[in-house]
Amino acid sequence: MKKFLLAAALLGSTLAVNAQDSTKKANNFTISGYAELYYGFDFNRPVNNTRPGFVYSHNRHNEVNLNLGFIKANYDNGSVRANLALMAGTYANANYAAEQGVLKNVFEANAGIKLSKTANLWLDGGIFASHIGFESAISKDCWVLTRNIASENTPYYESGAKLTYTTNDGKLTLTGLYLNGWQRINRQDGNSKPAGGLQIYFKPTDKITLNYSNYLGTEGADSIRVRRFYHNFYGIFQITSKLGLTAGFDYGTQQKAKDSDGHNHIISPVAIARYQFADKWALAGRFEYYQDKNGMIIATGTPHGFSTKGYSLNIDYAPMPNALIRLEGKVYDSKDDIFSKLETVSNHSPLVTASFAVSF
Repeated sequence: MKKFLLAAALLGSTLAVNAQDSTKKANNFTISGYAELYYGFDFNRPVNNTRPGFVYSHNRHNEVNLNLGFIKANYDNGSVRANLALMAGTYANANYAAEQGVLKNVFEANAGIKLSKTANLWLDGGIFASHIGFESAISKDCWVLTRNIASENTPYYESGAKLTYTTNDGKLTLTGLYLNGWQRINRQDGNSKPAGGLQIYFKPTDKITLNYSNYLGTEGADSIRVRRFYHNFYGIFQITSKLGLTAGFDYGTQQKAKDSDGHNHIISPVAIARYQFADKWALAGRFEYYQDKNGMIIATGTPHGFSTKGYSLNIDYAPMPNALIRLEGKVYDSKDDIFSKLETVSNHSPLVTASFAVSF
């Protein structure tokens, strides 16, 4: 009997250890997902039911649709890590139009290895979210429903390799990137030059975040390629427990022609204030300005080029931590008549958008 009890005890102990190991292994692997439905009404009523060409998220008019939905698998054991996320939605249709085949449905696909046992130094490669800007494709994680013009017209995603170092206290992260181009999975045909970028992310306190990112690369085939140098600055400040402010500024230059000393310029300031007036309710307002006089990224063919202000106000209701219902009104105001309006054009573009997002 004693032998039986001893064997049972040993078996129970072994099973407990195995269960702990199994749980530990399972904890290294996670499955998550996201889905955002939206309805947008553009008061200019575009005949093709598509918002202006510089808009890539929530870009359909007068229809209920899926902006972005994805399923993501993540593995991280502290020494190696990997992510794979497959997506669908109008965001994918608009942003991945130039990509080939099944790559149009890849939201994220990367793997990395930790290079030091004592330091937080990682080398990652593959397809990952852009290092530029404070807004991402996941609208639920942003303060406002729709993206600002600068976020829409800088990369949402990028491919290549990156080296990332984070201090032990987590306050400073430095990243160097080797990229295949400006929002490209495959390098542009005829272009033999890689691109690159840097990111400095500093969070001195829980209430302050400061970031500088840049990008340096060439656009076009080698015979006509021009150099693009882009800078992004932003700060996020939690002024009180309820009030937050985000301020950003983008500045970009690009050669007018190959080997030219002349450059085209882009400037884009943006400011967002968010007020959490109840546990489940918040308000956010945004002002932005985007100037691209010579059509470096947004070409209009009009006297002032793309010179547009944007104003938006949205209200958020979070019935539970992983769900968000939003309503936003937005107006674009341009110097020139650049917005299609039925049979004519206008310098105004008013829009109302509603969305429902769930993450798990």
